[in-house]
Amino acid sequence: MKNTEKPFILERPSDVMRQYIDAVAVFEAYEEAKKEAAQFRGGMYWHKGPPSAPDVTYLVRTSSSGSETGLGARSPETIAMYETFHANKNLAEQRLGGLKNALDVHRRMNRALRVGRVAPIIVEILNQLETTKLSAHFRVVGTHALYAYEATAGVFFNDAAVATKDIDLLWDVRNHLAFATALTRLDSSMLGVLKKVDPTFRIRNAQKYTAVNKDGFEVDIIRRQKQEKDPHPIKLSAADDDFWVAQAPRAHLLQDSPSFSAVIVASDGTMARMNTLNPVSFIQFKEWLSTLPERDALKRRRDSLQAKAVEYVVKEYLPHLATK
Repeated sequence: MKNTEKPFILERPSDVMRQYIDAVAVFEAYEEAKKEAAQFRGGMYWHKGPPSAPDVTYLVRTSSSGSETGLGARSPETIAMYETFHANKNLAEQRLGGLKNALDVHRRMNRALRVGRVAPIIVEILNQLETTKLSAHFRVVGTHALYAYEATAGVFFNDAAVATKDIDLLWDVRNHLAFATALTRLDSSMLGVLKKVDPTFRIRNAQKYTAVNKDGFEVDIIRRQKQEKDPHPIKLSAADDDFWVAQAPRAHLLQDSPSFSAVIVASDGTMARMNTLNPVSFIQFKEWLSTLPERDALKRRRDSLQAKAVEYVVKEYLPHLATK
């Protein structure tokens, strides 16, 4: 189907839009349910007292990591605490399970109606970052941000604007200590996290900020150029083989720009939340890139196309974002 009236984009059919809206509603409910269920990880149990007080039992709260916290001897208060905890835990698990089943139904409908066209590996990577609680440390920048904009606007960008075989992840160097702690808790390297998605990912010898898999798909991890208190150079873990994060010109503007978030859909119907930058900041950055004489001519042409395409979508479909 060819759209000759609107440059850069094709509007999504109404049935596709209805399905996307319904699927996102379930996905967002699932996100909330996961947070609720996380409050009840671990459990509570009654522990017998010491030999000196064999008739006394104590309430103990266990965490998912195996640590334990005493909550006091058995009493009306601790009994109520125990009963409330298990009742809420069961409800949270039932809600999460039900929404997981509903998501699977929407996955199949998304695929049948061709709601999404994002490469499934992108959704898998974003969901893996969310599962490992690393997503807060990254922001998707570059071409793949267009998928978040088009999903929100209810359009598809021209294929030439979104064609790419790599994803750029902007790492927030300001929180490097918290990130290191998170990786230590996972007992993993950043490359190890990616290998959970595809075990064939390897760091490129000639480009240590890039991992590539067997299909040639690349993940680049970049950062802002070094500022006064930033560590440099920086490797994301102590593992022998892991990312050395590359400095990117003007990346501080991408880091400091207002955030933007949308649920994206892969061609197989799966979904993930993409955190990226406000489209106005994207436009400004791409316009600047398109003027660099040292940049590859084909990339400059694509930069210009992407800036114009996103500018058109903001003007026509997302005008409330133009002032952000």
